[in-house]
Amino acid sequence: MSIKLIAADMDGTLLSSRKQLPKGFFPLVRTLKKIGVRFAPASGRQYYNLYEQFGEIADELMYISENGGMVCDGRKIVSFEAMPQQLVCAAVELARGLPNVHAIASMRDGAAYEDDDPVFVENMAMYYARRKKVPDLLEAVQQEPVCKVALFCKNAAETNVLPYYRQMFDDKLQVALSGADWVDLMRLGLSKGVAVGVMCDNLHITPAQCMAFGDYLNDVELLRSVGESYAMANAHERLKKVAKHVCPSNDEDGVCRTIRSVLAVE
Repeated sequence: MSIKLIAADMDGTLLSSRKQLPKGFFPLVRTLKKIGVRFAPASGRQYYNLYEQFGEIADELMYISENGGMVCDGRKIVSFEAMPQQLVCAAVELARGLPNVHAIASMRDGAAYEDDDPVFVENMAMYYARRKKVPDLLEAVQQEPVCKVALFCKNAAETNVLPYYRQMFDDKLQVALSGADWVDLMRLGLSKGVAVGVMCDNLHITPAQCMAFGDYLNDVELLRSVGESYAMANAHERLKKVAKHVCPSNDEDGVCRTIRSVLAVE
């Protein structure tokens, strides 16, 4: 098997339930690089948040961030896919009209938000390392290109957010459920899977030479885009039907165990 790129979702996939990286992950990445295999976290998280997670190996990784809205190789931005400004504005306005829904907009150099609800702020801090509170989010998104708008609703994103955004934007934007609390909006046609294609072009490899891991519905396109796809044992049942394989859960170090087994590395 000639794998050249491995992409893994973060929350619920590479990270444990305690949001910790697997033991031995850094040495594994270095071993993979020595044999010509790059590793890419693939997440709805902000790039700057992802970069901070990986400390001493951060520059050795590629990154699919913002569910594919921003792709980087170490510190270099490879692609940034801006959403149409009028749709960004409409998405922010809709969030203002929905109870307990809060919006954050991702730009090249950071993210902006306007609500200071403490539960939202606490959750946002886990995924956005560079963020600033602005007086008027609608005004802010008209000043800079935006690659993703994320909507937060504690434990109710699928019921209290997703239907409204799908009804209004389903033929205009990519609308992805990213967990129990979050819905992500990106440019139509954009996904982690499309971002894998960008990486393949950059590395001069084919999708058949890629392996990917995921656990939630925003990983569907990611798994469909690669030659070897794995759903975690803890994954959404619909994702398991998409994947070629099911591997041990995130709390059982499923990603690293599978890589070591399949590629025969330590």
